[in-house]
Amino acid sequence: MNQIAQVLTIAGSDSGGGAGIQADLKTFQMRSVFGASVITAVTAQNTLGVSHIHTLPLDSIRAQIRAVAEDFSISACKIGMLGTAEITECVAEMLRNRPFGRLVLDPVMIAKGGAPLLQSDAVAALKRSLLPLADVVTPNLPEAEALTGISISSDADTERAARLLQEAGAQNVVIKGGHSGQSQSSVCRDWVFTPDAHFALESPRMPTPHTHGTGCTFAACITAELAKGADIETAVKLAKQFITAAISQPLNIGHGHGPVNHWAFQTA
Repeated sequence: MNQIAQVLTIAGSDSGGGAGIQADLKTFQMRSVFGASVITAVTAQNTLGVSHIHTLPLDSIRAQIRAVAEDFSISACKIGMLGTAEITECVAEMLRNRPFGRLVLDPVMIAKGGAPLLQSDAVAALKRSLLPLADVVTPNLPEAEALTGISISSDADTERAARLLQEAGAQNVVIKGGHSGQSQSSVCRDWVFTPDAHFALESPRMPTPHTHGTGCTFAACITAELAKGADIETAVKLAKQFITAAISQPLNIGHGHGPVNHWAFQTA
């Protein structure tokens, strides 16, 4: 009998259940892979915002990574919220020898409600230490601008930013367009850049506030598909379908930016 694919998320805990570790594990379950987790921070948050952040000691993070590495056969790893430069460097050092296969980096910087989730000095650490390890990096437009220093207002700007991220070491870049000035458009466009090609993925733009956990879920789905053996293009396209379904069929939970619906996309 074939062993089920095993994946890892390294990220923060969301007490509201819509993003971070919780969103990742829900996505892994829906995509039929076994998910392990390493928690970098504990956040007190709900659909209305983040009220408190407690980052874990580096020794605890190292111990969690070692525990997973000692007992599981991880095929792909997703990195989300890191919080500080020290945690970023710690995680990079633990992953330098690539113990967990393919690496998907979601450079989480700001929560849906606007709270900062990555300290400013940690951006440089992320660029220096983690981008060179990433098989895929999945910034939204503001994150791509922060990582590259480019103001993105056109497709040409987007391509230039993606190429800079590739020059910094990321093999494949997905720049998510949900935050763009096209917000008045009926279409949401993401851009995918591989070493050999680039293409856009489009979906209808949904008029809903229930988008909490969108980026986490999208990156987690890519991670799951890579762990099962999909190539980059196939994994990204399926993740786009997964998150489009999750946004288009909202759960209507909470009084603010509610979580996406991880049950919406049922195809195994």
